[in-house]
Amino acid sequence: MRSLAIPIWREGRFALEHAALQHDPVQRGEGVPRGDGSPVLLVPGFLAGDPSLATMAGWLKRLGYRPCRSRMRVNVDCATRALDRLEAELEQLAERHGRSVAIVGQSRGGTFARGLAMRRPDLVRGVVTLGSPHTDQLAVHPLVRAQVTALGVLGTVGVPGLFGRGCTHGACCELAREQAEQPFPSAIGFVSIYSRSDGIVDWRSCLDPDAEHVEVRSSHIGMSVNADVFRIVGRTLAPARGRARAAA
Repeated sequence: MRSLAIPIWREGRFALEHAALQHDPVQRGEGVPRGDGSPVLLVPGFLAGDPSLATMAGWLKRLGYRPCRSRMRVNVDCATRALDRLEAELEQLAERHGRSVAIVGQSRGGTFARGLAMRRPDLVRGVVTLGSPHTDQLAVHPLVRAQVTALGVLGTVGVPGLFGRGCTHGACCELAREQAEQPFPSAIGFVSIYSRSDGIVDWRSCLDPDAEHVEVRSSHIGMSVNADVFRIVGRTLAPARGRARAAA
């Protein structure tokens, strides 16, 4: 199995990546364009919640954006229920700020970001995903897959707030699965950031055929605090880039 080769031990780099970020000029906003006050919805990864993206949220705010929480305590719910709630949040953000919303999602949160753009292309101005397994959501390390299986069993027997087996193969999330295989709206920017040394997700599954692929040297968890990732996010969200794409 290809996932057996995933180097999960490299996830120990997270603390080093976070420490390096504190001393990198990008943390002070150097080398990236200033924001224009537009909203950016941040969606955390599997087993994570909004605090996992707090460092990025603070940086985006200093840069001139309006980072917005997904209101997720932990990302383990059924995809359909999660997307329904995120869509409602997206609608409120677009109405409150009077403009479309950029979405940055990590891991499973990135697959949700793509799903939101498929659902509501009228409200999304761009998507950036961090280590998100777009082409195969189960292309993960066996230890992580075991956690997915365990939570799926609990959700299937009725534990509230968890996805169940029906989310993967049944009618529950059939529409979400279909949308994941459909072409991404060409008018919306879509950048998929990946790392060949990702210790959780098989990097090949991040190569969505409709996305612009950008490689970094990072752990999976560390993408939320990696200086190179911050540079890519800052340049991708740049107002001038968005205007150029809209004109095209």
